[in-house]
Amino acid sequence: MSNEEKKFLSVNGLKKSFGSGETRQEVLKGLDFTVGKGEFCVLLGPSGSGKSTLLNILGGIDSADEGEISINGDKLAEMDEKSLTRYRRKHLGYVFQMYNLIPNLNVKENIETGAYLSDKPLDIDELLKILGLYEHRHKLPNQLSGGQQQRVSIGRAIVKNPDILLCDEPTGALDYKTSKEILQLIEDVNQKYGNTIIMVTHNEAIKQMADHIIKLRDGNIRHDNINKDKLTAAEIEW
Repeated sequence: MSNEEKKFLSVNGLKKSFGSGETRQEVLKGLDFTVGKGEFCVLLGPSGSGKSTLLNILGGIDSADEGEISINGDKLAEMDEKSLTRYRRKHLGYVFQMYNLIPNLNVKENIETGAYLSDKPLDIDELLKILGLYEHRHKLPNQLSGGQQQRVSIGRAIVKNPDILLCDEPTGALDYKTSKEILQLIEDVNQKYGNTIIMVTHNEAIKQMADHIIKLRDGNIRHDNINKDKLTAAEIEW
């Protein structure tokens, strides 16, 4: 991996607090790390460790109090609101625990809403086949299982062909079998399209399939490791 790839995502001195005065709570206490292009990075930590706050800042949904984030050479802090909105639309994909699908649009139409935001969208029919949704493409969200709805939300995010796919507990609301299927899908997407994936999870087993593992506790990075014994999604168990 080249130096340029190593620095694809660079975070330096990142701090974030909420509240003021006696109620002020320091959530992120000066984080430093890099993520390489195409890496599958897992953010681990107990509730309240700062995982989701960090993900929201990386995605431009929230802003840091101090520090710098650089993605592919672009510094988020230097972008005005219009530029940041454009950047989120063109370069970032989001997958959340709750699917947030548009109820009156069918599967294909929900995924198309992501394609409209991109200058270089993936072929939707090809993606539907990869997602295992082609035969369900005309169904509405309420006609799908939870796992199928999560597949649609992943499709909506990935059809943009984003540089970075941000996943916040994407298997948190799913049963074991469906969770494994979704992890397999995310693994396939990472390998086929080369998107950098950053996933927040509380599930320790998922770290085994990641290239890069960052553990947070009390707003600090406790461990920042490259996984040299990576397993496939099919191999992990919990």
